[in-house]
Amino acid sequence: MTDTSKATNAGLGTFERWLSLWVALAIGAGLILGNLVPSLFGALASLEVAKVNLPVAVLIWAMVYPMMVGVDFGSLKHVGDKPKGLVITVIVNWLIKPFTMAALGVLFFEVIFADLIPPDDAQAYLAGVILLGAAPCTAMVFVWSHLTKGDPTYTLVQVSVNDVIMVFAFAPIVAVLLGVTDIIVPWDTLLLSVGLYVVLPLIVGYITRRSLLARGGEPAIDAFKSRVQPFSIFGLLATVVLLFGFQGEVIFDRPLVIALIAVPLLIQSYGIFFVAYFAARLWRVPFNVAAPCALIGTSNFFELAVAVAISLFGLNSGAALATVVGVLVEVPVMLSLVAFANRTRHWFPNA
Repeated sequence: MTDTSKATNAGLGTFERWLSLWVALAIGAGLILGNLVPSLFGALASLEVAKVNLPVAVLIWAMVYPMMVGVDFGSLKHVGDKPKGLVITVIVNWLIKPFTMAALGVLFFEVIFADLIPPDDAQAYLAGVILLGAAPCTAMVFVWSHLTKGDPTYTLVQVSVNDVIMVFAFAPIVAVLLGVTDIIVPWDTLLLSVGLYVVLPLIVGYITRRSLLARGGEPAIDAFKSRVQPFSIFGLLATVVLLFGFQGEVIFDRPLVIALIAVPLLIQSYGIFFVAYFAARLWRVPFNVAAPCALIGTSNFFELAVAVAISLFGLNSGAALATVVGVLVEVPVMLSLVAFANRTRHWFPNA
């Protein structure tokens, strides 16, 4: 639902190119600070209202708000222009991805890694990967689409449709999957999280966009987003520092936990991409539509997943940790898939 003017012109900026490094450094900082000043992190963890941690809520808003300012509901009028790619996107993101992520989580955390992970921790990590699987990406999709020379209008349409579906479907799907895996779902907290981190930022972003359009058109929106983008970057890295600060003792006691959580996430990411990509090839979808429709299902709206994990299970929960591992895994995976797509461009018809 974000406009493409910046993303498609800027390509992969310095921050996006080195996102894995920045996140890794933030993880290290969180681990060190969490062990050096545990009282500080304890005080931050206690700042809660209705099970919502206030410091993290502010940081999540800093991440989400800039992309919501780019929301363009007018793009929905193009929803029927290229239906094949959109059909693949919707089916993969909402009928396949959440359920295969849950299945992989059960397989690895409760079966394959059963001797390595305590049952309570396994349930927490499972909840985290379910939250990631139920939240398709928004802003970063425009970067991946640009790197494969994807159709920018189509990318905007598919993200718009996904975001509208997410407002209504995210909470029910997460609740069903968590219930199937015998995890207690506090519905009031889940709905509060969706309202706080999806619906409300969307409304505020829309109001801001209308105001900017009235004053200076699209250039005013681009200038505003450029000014607030540093807050988004700070929000992401500060959230990671907090999460790993809260998890510091657990991670130092069990350093392999990050690698164990990453395994099903990696399998899911590559698997979902190839399901969508080869479906597009069989259906003879043009490459500039096929690549974005496969990449959007692979990437995650990790800001939402992190926020909901914290609200539902707490700042120092395994669920929150699992969503942050998703951030660390995502960028190198996406760059490898962009390279693969560009090398196999000849498999598809031209637009």
